[in-house]
This record gives sequence, C-alpha cells and structure tokens, in this order.
Amino acid sequence: MQTTEPRKKHRRDRYDGWYISGLDSLHVMMPYLFGPRTKNEAVMSEVVDLTEVDKFLAKKNADNPDFKYTWFHFITAALAKAVLLRPKMNYFIAGHRYYERKKIQISFVVKRQFNDKAEEAEAKFELDREGPSPVDQVHDYVRGYVQKVRVEDKTEGITNTLNVVQNLPRPIFRLLAKVLNWLEYHGWYPKGLAKDDPSYSSVFVTNLGSIKMNADYHHLFDWGTNSIFVVISEKKLRPFFNEDGTYELRNTIKLGMTIDERIADGYYFAKTLKLLRHMFAHPELLDEPAATPIEID
Repeated sequence: MQTTEPRKKHRRDRYDGWYISGLDSLHVMMPYLFGPRTKNEAVMSEVVDLTEVDKFLAKKNADNPDFKYTWFHFITAALAKAVLLRPKMNYFIAGHRYYERKKIQISFVVKRQFNDKAEEAEAKFELDREGPSPVDQVHDYVRGYVQKVRVEDKTEGITNTLNVVQNLPRPIFRLLAKVLNWLEYHGWYPKGLAKDDPSYSSVFVTNLGSIKMNADYHHLFDWGTNSIFVVISEKKLRPFFNEDGTYELRNTIKLGMTIDERIADGYYFAKTLKLLRHMFAHPELLDEPAATPIEID
C-alpha cells in the first residue's frame, strides 16, 4: 500500500512527482527505445457485475439525498482506491524518467447541458488519503462541481486559460506549444496550468454510458503525465452462466482501460484488476476510510 510518510528528497523530483530510482536497466532504457506514451499502450477490457453495487447504492440513497449516489461515483471511487493501494498505477514517465505522482487524481468531463451546443468542463477529483470513505468523497466533489458548472454556469478549470490564448496567431501558438513541451520535459511546466489540466492526473475517465454510447478504447496522450485512460460504456443486462448450464441476467458495465505498459508488468496489472473486481463484489469496502487496506490474496 502507498504510504504517506515523508520521503527523502531527490534532486530529480518534480513538483508533482517523486523520482523513481533503482530501476533495472531495461526500464531505464524503455522511454528512450520504445517511443512516447501513445506507442506503449496496453489495452484491457473488463465486464463488471453491478448486482452488489446496485444494492449498495440503494442503501446509500435510502434517505433520498438531494444529490443521488450513482454507479459513476462508485466506479470513480474504486479507481482512486485501486491507485492508492497499487502505487505503481500512479507512475508516469516524463522527460524519459519515471516518477510516482504525489497526488491521486481522477479527471473526467462534465457536460453543462445535454445538447449539441453545450460546452464541456474538465473536472479533477483528488482523493484525500486520510479522509473518509472514497465513495462519499467522490459524491460530495461531483455534487459541488456540477453545482458550479451547470447551475451557476461558471467556467472552470483549464477552459479559462484556453479561452485567453485561443485567438493567438498560428506561429505564436506553435512557438507557445514548443515552449510548453520543453518546460514539461524538464519538469518546469507551470503549476497553475497543470492544476486544472485533465492530462495531469492519475486516471482520465470518460463516461460514455451517460450519453448512451459504447466503446472499448480511448488512446492515451503524449501531452501531460496521464498513464491510464478508462472508458465507461453503457449499463446493460448480460447473461451469467451457472455450472448446470442455466443463466441469469445481471446489470453490468464494461470498462475499457488503456495503460502505459511501461509503468508496470502484466502481473501487476492483473492483480490490480483482481482488486477492482473484489471491490465491485464487496462495495461496502468503499464505505471504509480511504486508507483502509483491502486483502485480496
């Protein structure tokens, strides 16, 4: 499990990540030999049974809160908890070096209104490692954020910055992009810009199910430091077969995961998926304080 104990500073640390030293020679060379993040994508998909999650959410919503708990809140909380307990899932590569992200952040997009002309706003949830239940943390964050961007119609996040520079002449835009990429390579990218940029997060989530779409894959970006992209497809009934050949239909969701394969090995990814399955089968674990360990072996 990831620790919150103070770490010894290293001269190669970034403001957003701890430098990973002591790697084997293969991993040291991988960022130089295998190209950028988008050329090192490992793609996985997982169909998860929502039977127990639906029961869990029904209990959470029994008191009819003004803002309902949803399976999106649960999935986001489960991803944050998995990153907390499986620290290599919070690794990223920048400037040809490995780092462990100092924060656990899940980014996603909020549509202001469900119509063609409505703008999108980028949200970034940060898990409080020592805080209360992850699902409550996500629920409260989303409620506050949605209130801002939909009810108050406020512009949030990096959109404010983009609105300022969007009309620059193309040569200046190209020069600005080169400068920003150079700063990022050296770990000097401005904190004020990275703070709201969804590409600087542990996991980037797109909830296609909310707009009745299905997809298994979304590419990573060479921009930023995000190493994991998760696509949530539409909730649907799927058959689950018993040993005697009979089956029952259960509510499910398919998660499509794209991961920078350089941050960990296949066994580590497989065990992380096992942890996610366990949380879906035992959703009450996400009602425990965030730092509570989960045993799966």
